[in-house]
Amino acid sequence: MKIVECVPNFSEGRDQAKISAIAEEIESTPEVKLLGVEPDPDYNRTVVTFAGTPEGVKQAARKAIARAGELIDMSQHRGSHPRLGAADVVPFVPIRGVTMEECVRLAVGLAREVGEGLGIPVYLYREASRKPEHRELANIRKGEYEGLAEKLSRERPDFGPCEFNERVRRNGATVIGARKLLIAYNVDLSTPELAIANKISGRVRETGVIRKINGTERTPGLLKQVQAMGVRLRTGITQVSMNLLDYEVTPPHVALEAVRREAEAIGVEVTASEIVGLVSLEPLLMAGKFYMSSRGDRPVAPTEELIRASIKGLALRDFEPEKKVIEYALANQGLGTRN
Repeated sequence: MKIVECVPNFSEGRDQAKISAIAEEIESTPEVKLLGVEPDPDYNRTVVTFAGTPEGVKQAARKAIARAGELIDMSQHRGSHPRLGAADVVPFVPIRGVTMEECVRLAVGLAREVGEGLGIPVYLYREASRKPEHRELANIRKGEYEGLAEKLSRERPDFGPCEFNERVRRNGATVIGARKLLIAYNVDLSTPELAIANKISGRVRETGVIRKINGTERTPGLLKQVQAMGVRLRTGITQVSMNLLDYEVTPPHVALEAVRREAEAIGVEVTASEIVGLVSLEPLLMAGKFYMSSRGDRPVAPTEELIRASIKGLALRDFEPEKKVIEYALANQGLGTRN
């Protein structure tokens, strides 16, 4: 059975009734299983994870995008995470028996339906991008929703209207694409100072920081295949919010320890971390082996013990393996088997 994962991010993280209504559109779609719904009130954003057959997943994504457009008014949206629209970003991820090329075709097909059928401007990103600069989501989202009217006046989207009409004013734009599994990974800092979180983010992300000398050259960051930004939460702390684009290059434990070193150098502690959405089993096993070795234990252990070591070592909060490990979540929904 071919399995595709979809991980849309919706610009609503506080109104549970709206979040549930969007999730219901997915859950009611044949050949699709809802794996996770994770709202964040600080970001005012919800990450939804579902998987199923390619056509079922595409249909569920379209229904959810349409429902989000009915329920979310972007002109009233406020949150600490960059965003462009109600259904902000919708990536397809190949899981089993599906190629990246097939996911690209799904993305393009959905983009056409959303642009032409729902009247929402759509930009294609990552493997589905039609412009080199659109591989990176941040380049498309530059200026965010507030800059969308100006963006549409100078740049035609890949699909949908290029004018800021009433529907677009309410819905914003949507970014649709295909990508490999990534890990959305946030590290909590013991400081309310956003400048410190931004400084650490600039040190660890691959693109680094712009040099002040001429304003164009960059000092590269420490970690390859990592995006990072500082975020202030309503609880009074800050986070280094990261996307680990390739965990084989930079796994979570490497990212965490880099952030920890940079934080400790300026007198700040790492207090916890979180994985948003689901994560593959392999990077957890890598972390478990690392932390067991670092405390002098033999890193050869049963899977469950390695997972426990990774949760403790990464200081992961609210992490339930049965729900958060994608292999387990798929197996629990009858879409796979445990190794």
